Amino acid sequence: MSRLMLGRTLERICKAVLLLCLVHFLIMMILYFDVYSQRFDIFSRFNNGRGANSSRGPHHYYNFSSGRPNTTFANYLATADHLLPSTKPEANHTPPTPKPLPPCPEVPPGLVGRLLIEFSSLITLERVQRENPNVTEGGKYTPPDCRPKQKVAIIIPFRHRDNHLKYWLHYLHPVLRRQKIDYGIYIINQLGEDTFNRAKLLNVGYTEALKDAEYDCFIFSDVDLIPMDDRNLYHCYDQPRHFAIAMDKFGFRLPYAGYFGGVSGLSKKQFLKINGFPNEYWGWGGEDDDIYNRITLNGMKVSRPDVRIGRYRMIKHERDKHNEPNPQRFSKIQNTKNTMRKDGISSLMYRVVSVKKYPLYTNISVEIGKPPPRPLKG
Repeated sequence: MSRLMLGRTLERICKAVLLLCLVHFLIMMILYFDVYSQRFDIFSRFNNGRGANSSRGPHHYYNFSSGRPNTTFANYLATADHLLPSTKPEANHTPPTPKPLPPCPEVPPGLVGRLLIEFSSLITLERVQRENPNVTEGGKYTPPDCRPKQKVAIIIPFRHRDNHLKYWLHYLHPVLRRQKIDYGIYIINQLGEDTFNRAKLLNVGYTEALKDAEYDCFIFSDVDLIPMDDRNLYHCYDQPRHFAIAMDKFGFRLPYAGYFGGVSGLSKKQFLKINGFPNEYWGWGGEDDDIYNRITLNGMKVSRPDVRIGRYRMIKHERDKHNEPNPQRFSKIQNTKNTMRKDGISSLMYRVVSVKKYPLYTNISVEIGKPPPRPLKG
């Protein structure tokens, strides 16, 4: 008897549990469909509000049909599709414009200051080229990370100084790159064995460099002078610039107040204002003083770096043949005021024989004529 009652009790408990499960299932379904209908109501109202001629009638948010059990969900995807950003490429899509480079800093951060300069090591052009891989054909370089204010042409008067040129390129290319200079190097080679004319070669370099690029600054440098400090920045200033103010051969002092030799720089405007350099100084000496006179006579002043920064070492050598001191230099210097308007870039005559672009520099070989016969004494 007790077993019969126990069985009936268990049967009732099982039925009660099944009933509770059924009630729980029904409640969950009701809640599910209520949330489902509210969700589609939002999108349906949004879409209906966009159409100007949309119907104001009742909305059917879901529909369970035996033929298409998932019709409502498919409609939801179709109506919500326009809310998502399009992933299709535009027909006339153009690549983004590259961000412009910032101006180069007035004082480049990579400068090291005082340099150790020596001329005992063996230097080859192949080595210099390996050490300066970013220098392009013709000896040109542009900073890749900033925009320089000036484009600088470096002009070197030249004849029979190949060994000196190797040292100059070895030291100056790294210095100029650290200074963030946009530059090109031009070697102006005087052909023949007639008397050397430094100033006329510099005029030729100015003229030929402008045929190659739009330079607005010109640095004129002897091939045997190496700066001892990379803070001596090779660009143009508000006034004509004299860079080599403290050479070792002068005891690292300025030899006299009007000295303008070795390495100097003028902007294009400054150069044209003084009619360039004189063409009639054949042989050594005098042209630098004439240039200094031209600057002061045209109302400009020479600017110079600090004496501790403007130090230079000179490669020792014997005086070149056919570059003897010019005996007429002193009388010519005294007549600068009378000659500077007719003797200069405006009267320059020469003939280009060849232009060759090497990996580290551009070589321009020229014929510049001969000096006029000197007057007989007595």
